[in-house]
Amino acid sequence: MRKRAILALAALCMPVALTGCDAIQGAAQAAQGLAAARAGYKTHLTQQTRDGSPAPQPPKGVLDLIHYTSPAGKLAAYLTPRPTGGGRHPAIIWITGGDSNSIGNVWDKADPENDQTAAAFRNAGIVTMYPSLRGGNDNPGYREGFYGEIDDIMAAADYLAAQDYVDPQRIYLGGHSTGGTTVLLAAEVTKRFRGVFSFGPVGEASDYGGQFFYADLNDPTEVRLRSPIHWLGSVASPVFVFEGAAQGNVDSLDALSAESSNPLLHFYKVPGRTHFSILAPVTAVIARKIVGEAAGKGAVSFSQAELNTAPR
Repeated sequence: MRKRAILALAALCMPVALTGCDAIQGAAQAAQGLAAARAGYKTHLTQQTRDGSPAPQPPKGVLDLIHYTSPAGKLAAYLTPRPTGGGRHPAIIWITGGDSNSIGNVWDKADPENDQTAAAFRNAGIVTMYPSLRGGNDNPGYREGFYGEIDDIMAAADYLAAQDYVDPQRIYLGGHSTGGTTVLLAAEVTKRFRGVFSFGPVGEASDYGGQFFYADLNDPTEVRLRSPIHWLGSVASPVFVFEGAAQGNVDSLDALSAESSNPLLHFYKVPGRTHFSILAPVTAVIARKIVGEAAGKGAVSFSQAELNTAPR
């Protein structure tokens, strides 16, 4: 699994200036909602990139390498084995950071100061799916950077919902860094997820300084359609955004929080945690909440205090 430095820790690297006309068009799109703004729009890629490497085979009994069908074609994914016993179980889709389009080693035990494996979910017995996305690994298509990948995530949810051991009403979505940005955009397109957990996203796709962006960075429409800060009003299911206060994309979290008036969006800065050290303790808290919700112990929610004191 390729991991890169946090690109958005620098100040907003390449802000996109809008003309008066562009601003009016942008306001009209925002009122319309992200799903409607995306409908019928075809992105124009200026770079056609793909990984080309097959997804590594995971250890037997830990994860299965499967393929699911998206509009881009057959895409690889890792999926936890069928749970023992009967019944339907809650599930989560997890999108990794860095090159979120590709999947790799999420099975080896990781340093708790930088655990990007989301192992807390599968350790809690939650069905866990790690989908690769278009252009990643040896998948068809090209990387689109926060655009067509949303359709792939929706297709992954369709795959999960079709499994007879998954509760289709309890499918969650989570992601970290670039994956956090991607899942926040997905939450602005659909309300099918029972909850969405976004770690360390950015508000503007241009905050990555052109990396992970494969369209024209000077095209305001291409940038807006990939930037979650413009579509916060589209969120129609519970969304929880987390970042470490000690080091991370805190400016982006503050900007997103300041822009939002949507009661379904919740923002948390966790003191003493970084963009990476926040993952192990907070995913463990989330996993516990998902299991509790499935057992009838109330909806998933968080207090700042319990996040502040979550053990490493």
